[in-house]
Amino acid sequence: MKPVLNLRISPRTVQQETVEKLRQAIFSGLFQPGARLVESQLCAELGVSRPSLREALRSLEAERLIEIIPNRGPSMPTLTWEEATAIYEVRELLEIEAAGRCAKLITKEKLAALEASLIAFREAASSDDSYARVMAAAEFYAIILANCGNPIIEEVHRGLLARISFFRGRSMSLEGRAQSSLVEMTQIYEAIAAGDEKAARKAAHRHLVRAKAAAKAAMEQGA
Repeated sequence: MKPVLNLRISPRTVQQETVEKLRQAIFSGLFQPGARLVESQLCAELGVSRPSLREALRSLEAERLIEIIPNRGPSMPTLTWEEATAIYEVRELLEIEAAGRCAKLITKEKLAALEASLIAFREAASSDDSYARVMAAAEFYAIILANCGNPIIEEVHRGLLARISFFRGRSMSLEGRAQSSLVEMTQIYEAIAAGDEKAARKAAHRHLVRAKAAAKAAMEQGA
């Protein structure tokens, strides 16, 4: 007699959806650095229980997107430019190397996926949806990292993804930055499509330098 196995996928839990909604709010700039996150207010806005909210907040704390201080509660971390600089320095080490390797290794099938992600970013860049821009850019880089031939580069980058996305959201909050990012990412794609390792590294470096400058400007303006 064959064993009975229920393969039905369970619906997403309230806690998972709460994490995603709060992450979306953070990346979209709804909560400013240093702001307190009032649990009663968040429960009312999200329509969830306090236990579900607290589980979600603990997940976001693990991603370093919020901080939970004893006797004070959850709040947005106050970011310094030194911390942002450290993130961009690591991005340079990982993303420039990944872009160069990807230009040599990516298959036609994965190149098509990279092009599709660039098109998705183009659509997001022309919208007012900051979260869509951040997520589309993250997908573009995820494909590059997944096809660089070094899973450790991808693994380390994934551990920084939440904080990278936070600063990406800040930099693209500047007027015109999303469109500039589109031009730079298109140059990265074209170099990879041409199999030009040197050009891919150069384009990735140029993009990161300009993204870092935009993030600094946004932080100075309090964006």
